[in-house]
Amino acid sequence: MMMLQNLQPNFCFLVLIVSIQCLLVTVFCKDHYSRGDFPPGFVFGAGTSAYQVEGAAFEDGRTPSIWDTFAHAGFSSGANGDIACDVYHKYKDDVQLMVDTGLEAYKFSISWSRLIPGGRGPVNPKGLQFYNNYIDELISHGIQPHVTLFHSDLPQALEDEYGGWLSRKIVKDFTAYAEVCFKEFGDRVMYWTTINEANIFAIGGYDYGFTPPGRCSPPFGVNCSRGNSSTEPYMVVHNTLLAHSSAMKLYRRNYKSTQHGFVGFSIYGLWGVPYSNARADVIAAQRANEFYTGWIMSPFIVGDYPSIMKKAAGTRIPTFTKYEAKLVKGSVDFIGLNHYITVSVKDKPSSIEKHSRDFGADMEAEVSLEALKADQYPVIPSGLYELLEYLKEAYGNLPIYIHENGQKTARNGTLNDTSRIEYLYAYIRSVLNAVRNGSDTRGYFAWSFLDGLELLGGYVPSYGLYYVDLDDKELRRYPKLSAYWYANFLKGKSSTKSSIYQVDQDKLIPIYKS
Repeated sequence: MMMLQNLQPNFCFLVLIVSIQCLLVTVFCKDHYSRGDFPPGFVFGAGTSAYQVEGAAFEDGRTPSIWDTFAHAGFSSGANGDIACDVYHKYKDDVQLMVDTGLEAYKFSISWSRLIPGGRGPVNPKGLQFYNNYIDELISHGIQPHVTLFHSDLPQALEDEYGGWLSRKIVKDFTAYAEVCFKEFGDRVMYWTTINEANIFAIGGYDYGFTPPGRCSPPFGVNCSRGNSSTEPYMVVHNTLLAHSSAMKLYRRNYKSTQHGFVGFSIYGLWGVPYSNARADVIAAQRANEFYTGWIMSPFIVGDYPSIMKKAAGTRIPTFTKYEAKLVKGSVDFIGLNHYITVSVKDKPSSIEKHSRDFGADMEAEVSLEALKADQYPVIPSGLYELLEYLKEAYGNLPIYIHENGQKTARNGTLNDTSRIEYLYAYIRSVLNAVRNGSDTRGYFAWSFLDGLELLGGYVPSYGLYYVDLDDKELRRYPKLSAYWYANFLKGKSSTKSSIYQVDQDKLIPIYKS
C-alpha cells in the first residue's frame, strides 16, 4: 500500500483503496485545515499524568509509588514529583486555563497509591474526594475527562510484596483497583485507559532499566542491581494484558449497561522505516514494527503474540492458555496511541544465544533512537500517518485516540515556542489525512498541557503548552505561543504554515524573576 510522504505546500496525495487495487490520485488542495474539517465527534484535548504534575506526594494519605522510589534514587536527572506542578492544590485554576485554551477533553491519570494507599484494601477518603472534585470541575466546565488507571506509578507496597507486574497476583489487585474507579467515577467518566504504553513500560523498566522500577541485567541494561532482561519484559507485558482484560470483563459485566463507557489500552507508537533500500533493512523495519506494535495489538485481535516473536523468544515469552486467549482477544474498545518520532531500522542478526537474549536481540534489528536524545524531535508527520495506516490495515481499524503527541524543547522559560507549533501543525494535519483515508481515529491530545516532570530528563525538557515557573513559590503558569495557536485552532481559525508565525506574540505574559 502506498503511504503519504513529504507533503508539499500546495498539493497533497490522497490514497484511494478500491477492492484490491491501489489508485494514486493527485488532488489539488490548499495548504490549510481547520477544526471543522474533522468529523463530528472527533475530540481535541491535552494531557498529563498523576506523578508528573500532581505533587502533594506525602499529603492526605498518599503512599509512594515505584516512580517515587525511582526518582528519589537519583534517576530522572535527580528530579522528583514531590511538588511537581502542585495540581493537587491548583486543579481549579488549571481547569480554567483549559477553558481559556478551548480544550474539549483532558487526559489525566489516577494515582493508585493516592486512592488505595496499600495497593489493595481500604480506599483513602481524601484521595477519593480529590478525584471526585477534579472530575466534577472538568465536567462543570464542559471538558470531557479521559482517565488512565496506570501510568508507570504502581504502589510501592505491591512491588515490595510480590514484585508488582512480574506476578500474576497483580491481575486481581489491578482489577479490584479498577472496580473502585469504575464504581466511584464511572457515572461521569466515559473513557478509560487501563495501562499506559505497556510496551515501553516493560522495555524501559525491565530490559534497559532506565524507567521505573529500574530492573535489568547485563549486558542489556546499566546500573541495575536486580532483574532479568531476557524474561521480565515479556512477563510484564503478559500480566498487563491479563490485568487489562480482567478489568474489561468486569466493566462489561457490571458497568457497561448503565455507564455506557469505553475501555482502552495504550501503546507507544514507535514507527520504524528502513535505513536503506536493502531488502534486509526493509524486512528488519517490518519486523521492528511487529515487535513494538504487534506485541500488544496481536493478542487483542487474534488472542496470541505474533508468530515471529514467539519463534524468536521461545520459552521466554509466556503462553496464553485457552481461557486467557479468549479473555484478551477483543478486550479493547479503543487503542490509545502515544507517538513522537519515526526511527530508522537496520538489519542486525544477533549472535547471542537464544535462551539469554533480550527483546532487542530477539528483534534482530538496530533501531536508531538518537532522535529521542535530541534537543528537539525531527518533524516527520508521515510517520504518524503511516503508523495509523498500519494499524488500520493490519489490525482491523480499531478506534484510536492519539493520547500523546508533542514536541520537546529546552525548559528554559522561553514562551516563544514556534517549533512546537510547527510540530503540532504538521502532526494534526497527518491525523486529518489518515482520517480522510479511512482511519477510525477519534481524538487527538497534545502532550502536554503543563511543563511537568518527565520520565526521561526530569524538569530539563519541556513539552507543555503552559510553562510552570518552578522558581516561583506560587508555581505560576504562563501560556506559550503554542497555547495561543492551539486555542485559535480549537476555536475554528484556519491553520496554515504561515499562521504558525502569525500568533500575536504581544499576548505573551512576561515571566518576572525576583
